[in-house]
Amino acid sequence: MIQDFKCTYGNSAGIREAVTNRTNLTFPDAYKHAETMAELAQVLKECDKAPFCELPFCHTVEAEAMGGIINYGNEKTGPRAKEYLCTDIEEILELPAIDFGKGRIQEVLKACRILHEKGEHIVFEVSGPLTILNVLIDPKYVFKGMRKKPEFMERIFAKLGKEILAYMKLAKEQGADFISYADSSGGVNILGPKMAEQMVDLFTYDFVKQAGKLADEHTMILLCPKTTFALLGTGKAKLIDCQIHDDRSQEEDSLSYAEACIRMKGKIRFAGQMCIKNLDYRMKNGIMKEVHIL
Repeated sequence: MIQDFKCTYGNSAGIREAVTNRTNLTFPDAYKHAETMAELAQVLKECDKAPFCELPFCHTVEAEAMGGIINYGNEKTGPRAKEYLCTDIEEILELPAIDFGKGRIQEVLKACRILHEKGEHIVFEVSGPLTILNVLIDPKYVFKGMRKKPEFMERIFAKLGKEILAYMKLAKEQGADFISYADSSGGVNILGPKMAEQMVDLFTYDFVKQAGKLADEHTMILLCPKTTFALLGTGKAKLIDCQIHDDRSQEEDSLSYAEACIRMKGKIRFAGQMCIKNLDYRMKNGIMKEVHIL
């Protein structure tokens, strides 16, 4: 049985006037260029008192690179979907492969390199297939496809999964030390228990195993807890207690989840017990839980 994780974090990665007012940037232009993205990421880090910078500032980058129509937002909110590109699920397979050498997706990767060269820890967020599809087509066609054409949907997920993995690999090459995977449109609260299990079987389990190959001493994969719970609930993963340090001190009980991830990078491949945006979540007993894929 898949448990739900109650997500309290919005679509725009913390973008708000309190952040944008601390810059001299022009919006929405600032969301489109590497230098301004990097500057905004550092201001956001300072405002949130976070130990890392986040990129990008929305969940629309991948879909836009496939032709999606985007509202770029303003100083109050980041980019979001504007209108649907497709009206038939079969059109998704006809969309072009992502060209990572142009457009906003290229600028996001360049911003990652800029921040890496400045010595920042970077949480690089990538979207799962249902979140990408949510920008491209009305979700009712996706749900209908999963009910009536699961084999066809598997082909769509394979196409999107290939693009997502390529994006993650490029992010790693540009210095992202944390690659955060989330498919918030695919939570059990939206799909229901049966379809959520179907999604794990059709896509998530095999995809996560492939993504795990990117984890090494330089890179950790962060899973949205919705994904973690889906894997746990279908018996595809288990949680393993990991001591943050051998010589545990009282200080480790006050470590935030984000700080613990930084300390454990290179020691565990997958973390996913909490949302990385929850900066108040503290470790207990100096223990971090690794998501071990079975």
